Amino acid sequence: MADAAAPTARSMPSARSLLDGFLRGEMGLALGVVGIIVLLILPVPPVLLDLLLAVSLTGSVLILMTAVLIKKPLEFTSFPTVLLVATLYRLGLNVASTRLILGHGQEGTGGAGAVIEAFGHLMMQGNFVIGVIIFIILVVVNFMVVTKGSGRIAEVAARFTLDSMPGKQMAIDADLSTGLIDQEHAKIRRKELEQESTFFGAMDGASKFVKGDAIAGLIITGINIIGGIIIGVVQHKIPIGEAASSYTIMTIGDGLVSQIPALVISIAAGMVVSKAGVEGSADKALVTQLAMNPAALGMVSASAGIIALIPGMPIIPFAAVSLGAGALAYKRIQDAKKPKPIDPSLLEAATPAEAEEEPISASLAIDDVKIELGYGLLTLINDLDGRKLTDQIRALRKTLAGEFGFVMPPVRILDNMRLANQGYAIRIKEMEAGAGEVRLGCLMAMDPRGGQVELPGEHVREPAFGLPATWIADDLREEATFRGYTVVDPATVLTTHLTEILKENMADLLSYAEVQKLLKELPEAQRKLVDDLIPGTATATTVQRVLQSLLRERVSIRDLPQILEGIGEAAPHTASVTQLVEQVRARLARQLCWANRGDDGALPIITLSAEWEQAFAEALIGPGDDKQLALPPSRLQDFIRGVRDAFERAALAGEAAVLLTSPGVRPYVRSIIERFRGQTVVMSQNEIHPRARLKTVGMV
Repeated sequence: MADAAAPTARSMPSARSLLDGFLRGEMGLALGVVGIIVLLILPVPPVLLDLLLAVSLTGSVLILMTAVLIKKPLEFTSFPTVLLVATLYRLGLNVASTRLILGHGQEGTGGAGAVIEAFGHLMMQGNFVIGVIIFIILVVVNFMVVTKGSGRIAEVAARFTLDSMPGKQMAIDADLSTGLIDQEHAKIRRKELEQESTFFGAMDGASKFVKGDAIAGLIITGINIIGGIIIGVVQHKIPIGEAASSYTIMTIGDGLVSQIPALVISIAAGMVVSKAGVEGSADKALVTQLAMNPAALGMVSASAGIIALIPGMPIIPFAAVSLGAGALAYKRIQDAKKPKPIDPSLLEAATPAEAEEEPISASLAIDDVKIELGYGLLTLINDLDGRKLTDQIRALRKTLAGEFGFVMPPVRILDNMRLANQGYAIRIKEMEAGAGEVRLGCLMAMDPRGGQVELPGEHVREPAFGLPATWIADDLREEATFRGYTVVDPATVLTTHLTEILKENMADLLSYAEVQKLLKELPEAQRKLVDDLIPGTATATTVQRVLQSLLRERVSIRDLPQILEGIGEAAPHTASVTQLVEQVRARLARQLCWANRGDDGALPIITLSAEWEQAFAEALIGPGDDKQLALPPSRLQDFIRGVRDAFERAALAGEAAVLLTSPGVRPYVRSIIERFRGQTVVMSQNEIHPRARLKTVGMV
């Protein structure tokens, strides 16, 4: 029994953990909300009510000071919640004070506590009409001026923040793609942008709390005065004049002690929402923008001096303002004449930047990869069904890095008003490599068998592979899936097109600088291999050309040490890049066979007949390694036709085969096939790993 009870005892929270939670504020907020609900239900003694009213007054001052001293609105993102809690707290105090006023009003003006009595006497000054008028003025100022203006500012700020989100998001992504900021900084800026839109939207709604609080205050005040007089006269037999005076003093005191914190918090709300676009705390911002212009201060001084000289006007206040503004203007003029101190450490760095203009050569820089979007596609940059275009591109770069062995350059995203509204263009080194159009709000459906989709929609060609496709409405997704169609969203269509273009242009994107970066990032154990190979045996340019040749045939260069070993083995015997590539490919036999295997684990091959092998061997002309293929055009057409027929038969059988040739003719066969079947893999017999299982599916 003791063992069974032990887990239960351990699972119960200890008193220490509850105390820690209370001190951290977790339990404190929960108890505070429960306490507000208790105020609405249970009676509160006058002494406790005095303490709670004092907390309300001082708490409103704390909120106002926080709003004044923050540098930007997002530093006070909890303000909407604070406004809600403060409003509920004041309403709870109103209910509690109403219970005391109506229940103990016959005892005199002190029946509802000392704070309410003091406010009532202070504001009325022996005349309850004055108190009523002041109370009404405070409510009107709070309700019609401060709250209404703050709500309007929050409403407009929320709308403009939401409208500007695509442009701001695009600016963040552009800075990220160009390398001006890193991934962590971009994440922080996106978070701030999201918080900004959420904050102003919440402020728009939170301003309605104060509006409702003002209306509730008027209703409660009327109930207290009328109900109190009726209770005092009818139940307690108090003379009507005495009842009107006593209950009015307490009611107006209660209304004022509630409306003053409400007015203070409304001013704080106005300060928060009106700080959008203003840097620094309110005092520094106001001083910087109002009291730093000597011309404006001089006009203030002159205006106040002229008003002081008008007959009948009091001279002292206007003269004091005139002298103060004039002295401040004179000080600003003298400060402007003084030379500003310059940090000596910045002098050498600042002088060239000021003296020299931006070099013209800076305009020669080009983007390796760029996507231009039509105006209608700017929303692709933001969240689209939980997937952002930028996130997909980031994942694509990571995938290609793992698949092919080097990191693709950043992708810059720009808008282009000359494109179709929902069109896009993909550029490699500023040259257009692909273009297309997508349909926002629709889905692209494709038949995996290559047929036309039989669903209502816009029939088009898929931009990456040119297959028949159809843009269908989103509500047809389930039906398209049921029919076995492949369904993708617009962002995925664009990303797929970008993927194929990057794969086709990987060789051009592998620059000399990227090769140097790959070599420097090799593990320390492989660094000696690089030192032995470059520049004694082969140059870095030769290594670059070998890597580019491999990427051109979509061979991964991730196993860079193995590639360098192959170059080091063949480079002393030949300077031909073609022969170096063939030697490296032979060393990558395991990788090549693994990458092209079928679903059953076997390597499907289409062999080159002995007749074609001999034809290619006899067509090679030239000395040594500088051989060229000189095959008659008619024979080339026959070869192309034979390749197409063989691979079409294999495709109908469900096989993605590779073409197998002898080592001597493989490069030349590949140079022909890449012109009409760029994705076809051509392997030589030297590239077949001894443990690879072969499956012949045809012959050319």
